[in-house]
Amino acid sequence: MNNEIKLVSGAMVMLALATSALVVLPYLQVRDTPPLPGLKPYSSAELRGREVYIANGCVYCHSQQPRARNFAPDHARGWGRATVAGDYAYDQPHLLGTMRTGPDLMNIGVRQPSEAWHLGHLFQPRAYVPDSIMPSYPFLFELKARADRDDVVVSLPAGLAPAGSVVVARPEAVDLVRYLQSLDRSYPGVAAQ
Repeated sequence: MNNEIKLVSGAMVMLALATSALVVLPYLQVRDTPPLPGLKPYSSAELRGREVYIANGCVYCHSQQPRARNFAPDHARGWGRATVAGDYAYDQPHLLGTMRTGPDLMNIGVRQPSEAWHLGHLFQPRAYVPDSIMPSYPFLFELKARADRDDVVVSLPAGLAPAGSVVVARPEAVDLVRYLQSLDRSYPGVAAQ
């Protein structure tokens, strides 16, 4: 009986130490991290787009955390500087991601600022990145015989547009592109002292 009590007590002490080191201390270090100068709050369209990003599972294939030069070739790939806690001040929940089936998207707003490119890529990814394994999202678009005055028309590369139809982005697609364009952490990663 005495050995079981020691074993359980030792296990509880180890669990408490591990929880303190891996959860409590990091939380105390970054809980009140202010946004970096240059980081802007999301607009309502960007927040709606963020919800579309979450709902369609984009976070399962794309991370939003470029790593430091010492740890990975992210900077050489053009994904931008390593992120810091202040880059995520307006993100609830954080969409760091754990997989990189696709490229890191933290600075996609800098690398690819074109709305037309994003809309076309969402409609037909392989038209823009031939080796892409990203699925297309046709439900974010509508095929019409003629576009209305307020429609956002998707211009596709020659030969890829549906015959006799115009591809029109639904509001969800436009909001998703707004969110992707807002992913711009090109400002300095350290606040000036």
